[in-house]
Parts: sequence; structure tokens; C-alpha cells
Amino acid sequence: MGRSATARAKTYAPPEKWALKALKMDVFVASSDVTVTSEQQHERMSLPLFPLPNVVLLPGLVLPLYIFEPRYRALLARVRASGEPFGITRLLPADEARSDFESRVGLVGTLAHLREVIDHEDGTASILVVGGERFEVTAFDTTHPYLSAYIRTLPLEEGDKAVVDVLSRKVLEGVMRAHRAEEERVRESAPGDPLLLATYCTALLPLSSEQREEILRAPTLADRFEALAMWVPKRTLN
Repeated sequence: MGRSATARAKTYAPPEKWALKALKMDVFVASSDVTVTSEQQHERMSLPLFPLPNVVLLPGLVLPLYIFEPRYRALLARVRASGEPFGITRLLPADEARSDFESRVGLVGTLAHLREVIDHEDGTASILVVGGERFEVTAFDTTHPYLSAYIRTLPLEEGDKAVVDVLSRKVLEGVMRAHRAEEERVRESAPGDPLLLATYCTALLPLSSEQREEILRAPTLADRFEALAMWVPKRTLN
């Protein structure tokens, strides 16, 4: 079991691949389990960060990770001891304008709640996390072996409910068109919660990390579905 878990975690498959593979599992958890309480919303807190290239974690989505660097082993030890989440942000590519590490770290990310840990004999670990509330970095903290930040949470407002109702159906239909061979399985596995449905559809579409980050940054859930509606396969005329 440890060997297969390690192999899975080491491979950063496109999100649509592992999301489809995981449809038989409880990929999406109850929305109450992935959001902070009202008392915590907007609270400024210190959070360990795990920046990842080309990865955008969304609420309710499960992500496998392989922990091998000493600094991230220290991060894992901290969150296991405290029970606190850590933050996942997209790590931008290095270029002349962004040569240092901090300047490459995305300023909007998602809280990652630890759900499973498999320890390996060499000190590495395979973990599963689930995405929770999104957050914004207000200042970096470099006093730990790993990067930390002061953050404030960014609760997602629903926006226009009528828009959410209409576009969520259209987006799901578009996702089903993108996976015609597994259309019924995609429909049956779709979450009823609109927030998780947006995450589900995002995971099943072949989007770039820039597009996924745009979805994460959307001001409202209605805006999130509007962005998705632009990127789903359109119905073709016969």
C-alpha cells in the first residue's frame, strides 16, 4: 500500500485525470467541512505555505502530495501536531522579473486540511489534503524553515442565485460533453452543492493553471460559473 501511494503522490497527473479516477471515492466532502466558521472569517492568522508549480487547489477537492524536502517534512510535523491547515498557492515560473522565491508565490490560495498520512521508512510521507476556504496573503513570514504568511480568509459570496442556477446546469452539461464516454458517471457523481459543483467541473476540464487560478479568484460563485461557461465545450449543430 505504501509503495502505490508513493507512486501516486509523486505523479502530478492533470487534475481531470485523477478526478475521474477518484469518482468512486469520497472526493468531495460536505461544504461545512471545508469552510471556516463565521467567527473565523476574515481573521488574520499565520499559516505555513506549500507553493506548488501549476497546482491550484479548490474547495472540496482532494489532492495527493509526496513530502520529501526537509522543510516540508517540518511543515507536515507542525500541522500534524497542531491540527491546523496549511496553505497551497500556485508557484509562478521564474523569470527576470520574478527571480526570488517569494515573488513567485501566488497571493491567493486555499487552505489545505490534512486527511491522510502514510509515513515511509526513509522519512518521506504521502499525504492527502482537501481544499477548504480560500485566502489572501497579506505578508510573508520567513522565520521558519518553510515559507509562512499572514493571511486573511476570503469567503466566497454566492452572487446572483438565478445566474448560479442557470449556469451551473449549462456548465455541467458542457463537462458531460467533454467526457462523452463517461457521461452518465459524470452526471451521477456531480455534487448537489453549487460550490462543490464548480470545483468538480473545474477538475474535469482541461484548463491551464492560469485559468484555474482565475476561477479561484472569482469574486462570487456566479462569477466562477461565468468563467467556467466560457471554457466548456459548446454544443455543436447537427
